[in-house]
Amino acid sequence: QVQLVESGGGLVQTGGSLRLSCAASARTFSRYAMGWFRQAPGKERQFVARISWSGGDTYLSDSVKGRFAISRDNAKNTVYLQMNSLKPEDTAVYYCAADSSGIPLPRSLISSYDYWGQGTQVTVSS
Repeated sequence: QVQLVESGGGLVQTGGSLRLSCAASARTFSRYAMGWFRQAPGKERQFVARISWSGGDTYLSDSVKGRFAISRDNAKNTVYLQMNSLKPEDTAVYYCAADSSGIPLPRSLISSYDYWGQGTQVTVSS
């Protein structure tokens, strides 16, 4: 089993930035594609970003393109989500997820991921 722990959430004003981190326990982390999802109050969990196991391919949802970036450091077993130009609509609990299937596709469904962190709260004030 892979354990994922998110950190870096907090309260930020509109237009500000945050960087979320997700630390993984598994030594095989470098072979997992990783994703970020978010869930706002009263909403279903939504895909945000995905990065391939090598870090060479990234995919972002339309709502965050141009503002967010996903990256990873396999030597540190960590994936990051850099969030810039934050808006109140970005307020949500952000979850890190791991895809161990090895399928090299831009998968955006919750069912495509095997392991999940507990989430970290991001609040953007207007």
